[in-house]
Amino acid sequence: MSAFDLVVFDWDGTLMDSTAAIVRAMQRAAEDLGVPPPPAQRARQVIGLGLTDALRLALPELPAQRYPEMAARYRHHYLSHDGELELFPGVEELLARLVAAGRYVAVATGKSRLGLERALDHSGLRRYVMASRTADECHSKPHPQMLHELLAEFAVEPERAVMIGDTTHDLLMAQAAGTPAIGVAYGAHPREALTALRPLSVVDCAGALAPLVLGEKAEDGRALAERR
Repeated sequence: MSAFDLVVFDWDGTLMDSTAAIVRAMQRAAEDLGVPPPPAQRARQVIGLGLTDALRLALPELPAQRYPEMAARYRHHYLSHDGELELFPGVEELLARLVAAGRYVAVATGKSRLGLERALDHSGLRRYVMASRTADECHSKPHPQMLHELLAEFAVEPERAVMIGDTTHDLLMAQAAGTPAIGVAYGAHPREALTALRPLSVVDCAGALAPLVLGEKAEDGRALAERR
């Protein structure tokens, strides 16, 4: 029996290798505004949140009235290099395999709708992604609205879906929606933080996700997805 019908991916740090670019853009934007740039660790911690929430946590000393200015400078620095970003190894092959196996593939991201549409076109993944939700359309993670809407769109029960992401925000969103989750340790948040939230698994590469999602048999004959 297959493990999951709906597979929902985060984007940055999960499908796209963009963590360093996000941190750099946030730091350079702060410099443009004449405020101390956030340390890399703090900037990585807010990746995956909607931009307003990310700015509030990354730059707590920045007055809220300057958020639009900061957001504009962040977008300037990020978009000036986003064409250079690449998918993590094995990502396109993974999504193609899921679609071929009849799974629904969706994205739930802290990006804006405009940013995600640009990324889908640049990456070539648009043909695999059947639905998506962004932070300017829904509540920011870890609120479960994105997952609730995707579950309703595909008429899938929470236990038949899985959320895959590189941050605690992704895993907490899954918990709030009653959806299983898998963490990826190659993105923004450290393995220990992901493991502490007790997802089904934490993997080191995209290629390790297919057996977990598809419920393929392990060498000992047990379905990997049953190891919960």
